[in-house]
Amino acid sequence: MANTKKVEDKVERKKLKRTARKKAAPKAKRAAGVARGSQKKKVQRMAQGQRKR
Repeated sequence: MANTKKVEDKVERKKLKRTARKKAAPKAKRAAGVARGSQKKKVQRMAQGQRKR
């Protein structure tokens, strides 16, 4: 994406970003085996408080 930090006007910045997004190469699809977000394996939290040993 184009660097639009210097552009103060919101509408102008939006326009620049849109054109940059259109020009950008399409993103590659995510690999089949890669889970994301809610599909990821959950890690159980260890018990808090008393020591286990």
